[in-house]
Amino acid sequence: MTDPQIISALFEKETSQIQPDEKNLIKDVIARLDQGKIRVCEKTDTGWITREWIKKAILLYFRIQKMEVIELSPELNFVDKIPVKKWTGQEGVRAVPMAIARYGSFIESGAILMPSYTNIGAYVGSGTMIDTWATVGSCAQIGQHVHLSGGVGIGGVLEPVQAQPVIIEDHAFIGSRCIIVEGVKIEKGAVLGAGVTITASTKIIDVSGSTTKEYKSVVPANSVVIPGSIQKKFPAGEFGVNCALIIGQRKESTDLKTSLTQALRDFQVSV
Repeated sequence: MTDPQIISALFEKETSQIQPDEKNLIKDVIARLDQGKIRVCEKTDTGWITREWIKKAILLYFRIQKMEVIELSPELNFVDKIPVKKWTGQEGVRAVPMAIARYGSFIESGAILMPSYTNIGAYVGSGTMIDTWATVGSCAQIGQHVHLSGGVGIGGVLEPVQAQPVIIEDHAFIGSRCIIVEGVKIEKGAVLGAGVTITASTKIIDVSGSTTKEYKSVVPANSVVIPGSIQKKFPAGEFGVNCALIIGQRKESTDLKTSLTQALRDFQVSV
């Protein structure tokens, strides 16, 4: 049997019936996830695919682990089932004090973690900055050269196992206090201004042309997005509800930093 078949079979077992060698297999899957040898979600020629069996392995790992005291120093400890990463300095990652990455997440060499939290199953690419008090939820996929500004909340998802996690593709810029949840995908090079909230049901409306165009759960590549509202009728009356407005396009440029700076200036986007 392949690893996916074995993990899927174990997932149907009662926790008490899982044998020591089977527990070791589960732990091996999480170790490979932690090292970046496997990923919960990955882009292929036909689009992003989610590997349900790895999410099942994470859920199994929670089931077989026991609560214990995790001591980082005499003055700082936690009580949990999942340990945090222990940096050796050889990973090529800058992790400033109070940057917490849970074991089973992968942080690629060249990433920078300010005081922040990255959960199990998440992937953070090279050149990406996770800024102060930003959170990267379980299984979220953050590409290369992404900037998650201060206080950004990237949602996590373990169940249902078939659900796609939040995906932030390469060179995206996510402004401060943005919230991206429920499997929303931010495509390559998109710029989100401060305070944009996008869920699976949020209307994403392109207002940059003579007519509007609407999207759900995906922000197209290079879009420049700000928070907005749209009127909706309720039994008690008509009220404004949250939406996201695409107000323009970031220009294609080989100098992506210049392109980003110009986009922020041209569209007067607060970040």
